[in-house]
Amino acid sequence: MSEDLDHVGRIQQQWARERPDLDTSPMGIIGRLHRLADALHAELRPVFEAAGLSDGDFDVLAALRRSGEPFALTPGQLAETTMITSGTVTKRVDRLGAAGLVTRERVEHDGRVRRIALTDAGRVLVDQVLERHVANEERLLHGFSDIERARLARLLTQWTASLGI
Repeated sequence: MSEDLDHVGRIQQQWARERPDLDTSPMGIIGRLHRLADALHAELRPVFEAAGLSDGDFDVLAALRRSGEPFALTPGQLAETTMITSGTVTKRVDRLGAAGLVTRERVEHDGRVRRIALTDAGRVLVDQVLERHVANEERLLHGFSDIERARLARLLTQWTASLGI
């Protein structure tokens, strides 16, 4: 019977034998999500690496691109939309700036504030990588029907909302 189980199922089976008083069904969900997150990260990363980016670099470029014209955000806005610290924003922007993908510009009404803006090269790159990224995500979800995808998205949205994230 255990050969029909996945890794997490075998762990649950062991706990059921050793601690039959515990309901390990939450472990089945959380454990599989952890394993899935690791596998997805490994599958997504090569698309960014092929373009010379980390997933964090792509996240910054994508945040700027989806912000719309003029494709610029303050460091605070960038930190908020990417959910990273200001120190991490600085490191990523430094790296992307050195690669010619973003610039730091002074805000007209307040010279103390700077905006991070996509360069033309940054916009071209993020658009190209985005197309490959979406195709890769589509590949990873190929086994699900549209209805299953909608249900999964709804459940995950409900779960994140219940956790306040």
